[in-house]
Amino acid sequence: MTDDASSSKLTPLLKDLMQSARTIAAEASYRILDIYIREDVQISTKADDSPLTQADMAAHHHILERLSALTPDIPVLSEENVDAIPLEERLRWKTYWLVDPLDGTREFLAQNGEFTVNIALIDHHKPVIGVVAVPAKKLSYFAARGHGAYKAGPDEVAHPIHVNTERSEDHVPLVLTSRHTGLENMEAFLRQLGSHEVKAIGSSIKICLIAEGKADYYPRLGPTSEWDTAAAQCILEEAGGAV
Repeated sequence: MTDDASSSKLTPLLKDLMQSARTIAAEASYRILDIYIREDVQISTKADDSPLTQADMAAHHHILERLSALTPDIPVLSEENVDAIPLEERLRWKTYWLVDPLDGTREFLAQNGEFTVNIALIDHHKPVIGVVAVPAKKLSYFAARGHGAYKAGPDEVAHPIHVNTERSEDHVPLVLTSRHTGLENMEAFLRQLGSHEVKAIGSSIKICLIAEGKADYYPRLGPTSEWDTAAAQCILEEAGGAV
């Protein structure tokens, strides 16, 4: 089967796969929240000095198991199993799930609620499904290529979201930044905007806020990892924005 044929075969399934990914993200969210309320959260440190908790691993194992059962022929790459899969093997994948089971572990530990579950489906280097769940706020953002972007809250029916394209002349752009990556090296970018506001927020929530029109820019001028951005990129693009 050619690569194009593989993509065309996947297209009719995107909406159903998105809904299944939403369910899996919600299930992982419950597992994270169960640990979130504990006083004895166990913390270790990864090779890059970032923290790792049992909540990261509980979400990772659940998502890995459920996605593998949902689509046995599609591999799953998670932030927590990346070192177990040789790069040479991963580079051959045309379609795969890309997961950050707990994006914003530092926010989880700080108990500020700004952490997410990110699930994306990648097809030929592009995110075609994106699900971002915000466990502490009981929110979810989701999209599938060609089907639009949506948000659902605890007391609301899922509704379409769009980037803000109708800015007035006196609109002051809101620029979002990471809580742990400050404004270093951003001065030149910010000067181009003229008058603006800056707000620090954790995890992929930043990109989702742009997708629903509540913010304007998220400059990320240093290294990042694709599992941090892939799901939210699909949501933002389907909402009319761009990465």
